[in-house]
Amino acid sequence: MNSFQLPDFEINPISERDGWRLCDFISTNADHIKRYFPKTVAANLNPTLSNIFVLDKVAEFLSGKEYLFTLKESEHRKIIGLVYLKELKRAEKEAEIAYCIDFTHQKRGITSTAVKTISEWGFSEQHLQRLKIIAHKANLGSIKVAENCGYLWKKTLLKEHTPPNEDPLDMELYVLQNER
Repeated sequence: MNSFQLPDFEINPISERDGWRLCDFISTNADHIKRYFPKTVAANLNPTLSNIFVLDKVAEFLSGKEYLFTLKESEHRKIIGLVYLKELKRAEKEAEIAYCIDFTHQKRGITSTAVKTISEWGFSEQHLQRLKIIAHKANLGSIKVAENCGYLWKKTLLKEHTPPNEDPLDMELYVLQNER
């Protein structure tokens, strides 16, 4: 499994040892991420649930169904973000990238660096040709990450995502084609 060591943080595949760290990340950031990651938040409400979630995600990673990467501070190994490579459609050679970052680490370029890294990994190691990012128009940070990583706006997806206790939201589709 691939790990990526960068100057200020590292990107690692989800590991069996990440349960407590993931629970801590989710509990600290739940209000900040629950609108767009309701299933991840719900699955990590306590350490026991987080350990079950982590084991499921490790199995999905190993089977190639979905890839969850953690972003960790290099020094303390604290999880500061997540990047998913999900909704893999092998026949179409496409997948979706989703990401979130600790609210105290926003606007530092960490998410853009991680998304660029995982996008390249998806193209080179998973042989994908098209990656998608789906973001709400009000989520300016997410849109900035997509644009920083070379993803281009394609269209608005009507009623694409339904956050907890809200009506369905229209979402913006950004796409990156593999130029190789």
